[in-house]
Amino acid sequence: MNDISSLSTLPAHLQELILLIQRHAPSEGTHASDVPELCFRRASQVSEPRHSVNTPSLYVIVQGSKTASLAGDTYRCSPGSYMVSPVHLPVVGMITEATPELPYLSLQLSIRPEVILDIIHSSGPQREAKTERGILLGQSDTPLLEGLVRLVRLLDTPEDIEFLAPMMIREILYRVMKGDHGAILSQFSIAGSYSYNISKAIHLINRDYSKPLVIEELAKEANMSPSSLHKHFKKVTAISPLQYQKSIRLQNARRLLLSEGLEAADAGFRVGYESPSQFSREYVRMFGRPPMNDVKHLRNTLSVHADE
Repeated sequence: MNDISSLSTLPAHLQELILLIQRHAPSEGTHASDVPELCFRRASQVSEPRHSVNTPSLYVIVQGSKTASLAGDTYRCSPGSYMVSPVHLPVVGMITEATPELPYLSLQLSIRPEVILDIIHSSGPQREAKTERGILLGQSDTPLLEGLVRLVRLLDTPEDIEFLAPMMIREILYRVMKGDHGAILSQFSIAGSYSYNISKAIHLINRDYSKPLVIEELAKEANMSPSSLHKHFKKVTAISPLQYQKSIRLQNARRLLLSEGLEAADAGFRVGYESPSQFSREYVRMFGRPPMNDVKHLRNTLSVHADE
């Protein structure tokens, strides 16, 4: 564990966050908290690239570093930096700096669009912004770190959480909205904007990912033309709607294989594939191994980490 002397070169509020998260995340993995929107991550070694779907959240790295890759774009996060994902995005994450003495530590704060919209209405008109990628990086300033420290401290007085946590979360998101990416972030919550319509399309794909994707129908539900949907969807996600659906299908198939012990063909059918051979080909292309070999590798990796 860090001592105060090893943290002395860091900003005071970042030092405190490190100590708080170490206490609330004493072992490897992800740790939920009594604040439903807040959880912590701890890792004592670098990781292999891991496929996941970012949920709408604010991610703050307090120690160590990681990368998140989206369709060839790589985002590097170091201590004190944050990443905002206003929509569900399939990413490949990798912890790049972590040791038992200086573990990777981060927190995740879920974002609800209605909270962002309330902040927009309360804080006045937002600057107009173009459609941008659904991953935004920033550097935490003192007011943001102060707000995060207060929220994590609140875990020591659970009787205060129900009343105070919503106000503290609102303040934290307000600080993010006042930063360089606030105008872009706001677009995902303002009805009628391109970013809002793409957010709706992403929600529809995630809801019905096992069903055939008909672009014309998706565009109509998102109040866009098919050409506009393709253009702005790719701006937000870096991939097409069909590629997005494929990634969501394959990640859910992997989860089913790992958690329910299904055969590869059954997992493929469950997520919408009609051809087992096509499912296997696309699975290998995404994850690098045939389905059952991949599941065996994942279970071995989890077993090794559990023994450490």
